[in-house]
Amino acid sequence: MGTSELKGLLAASLVSVMLVGCGGGGDAGEPAEGAPEAAAPAENPVDAATAGNVHGTIKFTGTKPAPEPIDMSDEPVCQTAAGGNAAKETVVVGADGGLANVFVYVKEGLDPALKFPAGPGKTIDQQGCTYHPHVIGVMAGEQLTVKNSDNVLHNINATPTTNRGFNRSQPQAGMEFQTAFAAPEVMIPVRCDVHGWMTSYIGVTSHPYNAVTGEDGEFALDRLPPGTYTIEAWHELYGTATQSVTVATGETAEVTFEFNGQVAERVPMGAVLLVDHHTGTLHRTTTLIQ
Repeated sequence: MGTSELKGLLAASLVSVMLVGCGGGGDAGEPAEGAPEAAAPAENPVDAATAGNVHGTIKFTGTKPAPEPIDMSDEPVCQTAAGGNAAKETVVVGADGGLANVFVYVKEGLDPALKFPAGPGKTIDQQGCTYHPHVIGVMAGEQLTVKNSDNVLHNINATPTTNRGFNRSQPQAGMEFQTAFAAPEVMIPVRCDVHGWMTSYIGVTSHPYNAVTGEDGEFALDRLPPGTYTIEAWHELYGTATQSVTVATGETAEVTFEFNGQVAERVPMGAVLLVDHHTGTLHRTTTLIQ
């Protein structure tokens, strides 16, 4: 099926789909099915007076790959907005060798009895036929807003392996919906079924200690209780790396990760949620949309 045919099918079916609330992961203003029912604490349980920090840098030590161009000719509006210079964000290396779009988080070491307040909420925006940001971190139960700033049809399809996914169409600029993920999961792949180049990843943790690097490769995990932790750095193409870090009261532990350009296994994708455009219901399938 071509891009124009897919646009027509999704747009024509949108009204009946939205009337019955077919989107997985919750409608606007509603949490995802299976989201935690217990109220989150109002305050951070970690005493700032005794806490420490972990700061670090993700370095790329391999041969810097050339940017991979994206052909957006099927969407002239987005092609124009990108100035004809759109490129994939799979590997973004800064001038000083920092590796961007790396998800860094505390994997092990936190006291499981610690209960953190839900985060302030995060947003994924579809702008210029690109997901902004490319990689994002949220807490389990934290509200995630998905919005469309393009006046073109987008379809955001999240395919987790642990959480409930969602598959929603947004045909107009200004449309948005809210959702949340009930359980930690690193990572959740996201794609647009209309524009094959649009991909994104969501990292879900049970705590607020997660970060995503920019082109400088830097990250900060602040206000950690004293202790020894396993810090993991994840990249969509180069896989994961871990280090053990000890945090002391009032101190900032420094850590550096290096990725040499060796390709790792891809993130596993959960069953795709497909919309039944006749009944407005969702069903899972193990066959990916081509």
